Parts: sequence; structure tokens; C-alpha cells
Amino acid sequence: MTNTLHRFSEHYARDPGEESPPVTDDFIVFAMAAKGVNDDGLVEKYRAFLRLALEHDPVNIGDATHGGWLRPRRDLSPANHWRREHRPDPEAVLAGIDGPSTVAAVFDRYENLRAFVEALARADLGVSINIAAPMDEAHRCCREAGLPRHSVEYSIGFRGRLDKLPEARTLELSTMCGHGMVSAAFARKMLDWVKENRRTPAQAAAYMARFCSCGVFNTQRAGRLLEEARSGGERPAARPDPERPPR
Repeated sequence: MTNTLHRFSEHYARDPGEESPPVTDDFIVFAMAAKGVNDDGLVEKYRAFLRLALEHDPVNIGDATHGGWLRPRRDLSPANHWRREHRPDPEAVLAGIDGPSTVAAVFDRYENLRAFVEALARADLGVSINIAAPMDEAHRCCREAGLPRHSVEYSIGFRGRLDKLPEARTLELSTMCGHGMVSAAFARKMLDWVKENRRTPAQAAAYMARFCSCGVFNTQRAGRLLEEARSGGERPAARPDPERPPR
């Protein structure tokens, strides 16, 4: 089970036959170990995983214990947070790994995902690797990298009072943090600020990424969604289709 399993996309919420673009810019690769089985030298294995990821142009990397390469800071007031520099700090992620956890890298291009997975196969780090992506792309990546797929887990979608869900655009943003640290209200506020030209899409995406506790928020995809909202207005309320799972 991965905390990215329920990443929402309007593509999978549409009624069959309706046109909408598939997800082509959101791919996550995790590394994780089993306690007492393959956790010897784990800190260095995780650092090696992330160093390999950095060679393939990720849009975020993270450690589930300390967060991603954009993080909150305790030494700044709330007002400073809105105006601070948004520069990724991958070295802080590498230095912060200090024990059992999971680490992840996020990509916005399939080619970078595949090259990274191929590099991981050659490195043979001795930890489990999990790809969170649209299923067809995950299958394709394993096949092209010459790796047998071990297993598959996928979401069956949203159930219950679907009328209580936020609109689709808000869900697409808030569910990019699988631990729920980017609330629907926060995502909606960023959408409003971008539409009002109070912040750029890149700034708003960086604000949300700082609160994702494991560093799997995709700032490039978020920026694209925010730009689409500014240019084309809101998407309709989500209509999840039980026959077409989100991931």
C-alpha cells in the first residue's frame, strides 16, 4: 500500500466516452525496506537511491520522516513564509535520512522515470522499489527496463457521499499529498489566489509542496493545474466512476 494510491485525476472521473487528457506528468518511485530483513546499511542505501534520482531530473524528492526538498521553517513568521525563496534543497533531504523510513522521487516525464528505474536495476540496492503511476505506464516502464513486475495495487475510487467531495480541480491538488497535509481548503485558496493574480502558479505550487510530509507532491503538475484554472476556469464537481479507478 502506498500513500500515493488515491492521487485523483479528472481523466478517471469522467463518464465513459468523454474526452479528457490522461495523466502523463506524474510518476513516483519509492524505496522501502523490511525491518530485520534488508535494512542493514539502510541510510546509505536510501541516500544512494536519492543520488541516482537526482541524476534523472526529478521534480521532488523526499524522506517520509522529514519531508521533501521544499520544507517549512520554524525560524520564520507566517508572513515570511509567503515571501521566502522557494529553492529546492536536495542536500537537506539526503542529510536528514537517519533511520527506517521510506524515500521517494517524483518525475514529470516518463523518459526520466524509465531511465531512473533502469539505473536502479543496475545498482541493485537490495531494497524494494515501488512505482506509483498510471498502470499502463508502470507496466511499460517495467517491461522496457527488463524487470518482472512483482505485484499490483490500485485504487477502486471514491465511495459514499460523493456530493460531499470538493470540485475536481481541488481534489487533483490536495490528493497529491497522500498523508492529507494539503487540505482541500488550502488547495482552493491557492486556486483563488492564482486566479486573482496574487500568486503565480509556481509560487502556489511551492507553498503546497512544503506541507507534504513525505515529499511526493508534484510541483510541476500542480503548476500546470493552477495555470489551467487561471486560464480556463474551474472544473466540474468530481464524478468518480467505479469502473475506472484513479490509479
